[in-house]
Amino acid sequence: MCPFIPNCQGNIPKNLWGKWKVTRELNTRTISCWGEKEAKELIGTTIEYAPTALRWGDSTVTATSAKLKTATPAHFRDENSIPSANGSQVDFQQLGIRKSSVTQITIEHADARINRTTTEFPGDDVLVKAPDTIVFSVCNLWFEAKRPAKK
Repeated sequence: MCPFIPNCQGNIPKNLWGKWKVTRELNTRTISCWGEKEAKELIGTTIEYAPTALRWGDSTVTATSAKLKTATPAHFRDENSIPSANGSQVDFQQLGIRKSSVTQITIEHADARINRTTTEFPGDDVLVKAPDTIVFSVCNLWFEAKRPAKK
């Protein structure tokens, strides 16, 4: 049940379990600590979720808990944008979300060091855009990942 963590119990919601391929960076008006090089290195990689852990590349983090909440357009914009013309601005429209609300899943874990600029882990805080599409940010750059089609 937990492919890479022995003796697990389960925290991460079942609808995330499995592999997700990062397909593209989304065009947002944000200020980031990553550049084009780091963003391109994420495209085409895989995030894998299990009941108590998530993996990206060679890195795995154990989930201490997972929190679910409903994100609405206004609340999401207010939480993720700076109320200044020169600040980061991101909203549902920029992320291609056309719904009145989506589920946001935040996976708690110890700090992860995937590079020198951030302790964030790709896919540890996601918006469920559709059953097979999630949206997440790393260093304030936004990405879309899709569950590969079943063969």
